[in-house]
Amino acid sequence: MQVQLTNRQQHILWATVRHYIATAEPVGSKALIEEYDLGVSSATIRNVMGVLEKSGLLYQPHTSAGRIPSDSGYRIYVDQLITPSETLAREVELALQQRLHWEDWSLEAILQGAAQILASLSGCIGLITMPQTSTAMLRHLQLVQIETGRIMLIVVTEAYETHSRLMELKPASPETQPDPEVIDRELQIVSNFLNSHLRGRSLLELSSLDWSQLDQDFQRYAEFLKNSIMELTRRTFAPAATQIMVRGVAEVLRQPEFSQLQQVQTIIHLLEEEQDQLWRLIFEATEAEELKKPRVTVRIGAENPLEPIRTCTLISSTYRRGAVPLGSVGVLGPTRLDYESAIAVVAAASEYLSEAFS
Repeated sequence: MQVQLTNRQQHILWATVRHYIATAEPVGSKALIEEYDLGVSSATIRNVMGVLEKSGLLYQPHTSAGRIPSDSGYRIYVDQLITPSETLAREVELALQQRLHWEDWSLEAILQGAAQILASLSGCIGLITMPQTSTAMLRHLQLVQIETGRIMLIVVTEAYETHSRLMELKPASPETQPDPEVIDRELQIVSNFLNSHLRGRSLLELSSLDWSQLDQDFQRYAEFLKNSIMELTRRTFAPAATQIMVRGVAEVLRQPEFSQLQQVQTIIHLLEEEQDQLWRLIFEATEAEELKKPRVTVRIGAENPLEPIRTCTLISSTYRRGAVPLGSVGVLGPTRLDYESAIAVVAAASEYLSEAFS
């Protein structure tokens, strides 16, 4: 439902959300009068809060309490009423530059460190996915004859990760026996063809290779190569549960929203045991959203399809090499979080990693 708010209603909604984020206490008109220069009376504030409640943007946890934002209220606050903190974005970039040591650390250690910085500066759980090898750039491909009729495809990425797959090569005809020396020469030619067309491209782009450009003499390699490469991509580079760096859990779970043990247990179970579900949400969904062009995706409360985090906010963005998405940066916290800071932190971290990987 599209809600049109007047300037006054927007200002009071902004103040209500901001005060609730800061205090975790239901907000009444008296608190807004004391803390914010709204330029209206307490009675006017109460009337406006009543209108906002009827619109579904605020609600009362119980009759005598003040009001707190609903998921819809947070959504308008994020989309219309705030600007991410540029000061914090610069602080994040500086912290990442100073604290991460690309020359001395492993990639996993670097991303763990980045996730810790995310958690510290946002006050949320920091989440960073490892780069997806299927989106990594190719450095080299080589076809090697292991024995008669058996060939190994070796793939080396720009990160010097090596993957291989054994393939069976059918003879050109049932009557002929392949000459190993001829096969070796042909494999070198086909390897040169693959490298000239695929070097610097991602594994996701392999399916777009025009195999018809292979000379007629080498067409017998095309079909089994195409199938083998696609199988290699699908099996070797499927998302694994260990691909998300998670930091800052203990601090966030001390927030009052996580006072129920069962809720804490379901979130921890998701983070530790069901990372594949979370990976699909923060990486694939973010990429789909970015095609429609928000740089940062913000999923608030019930907008999250995963039950354990339907009372949380997940903010995420992809980091890339050029135009190719490699992984995701995200933070997870209660819906009552500092959105200006959290969005700025995620945007700055994804931009920093994109520059670093490029």
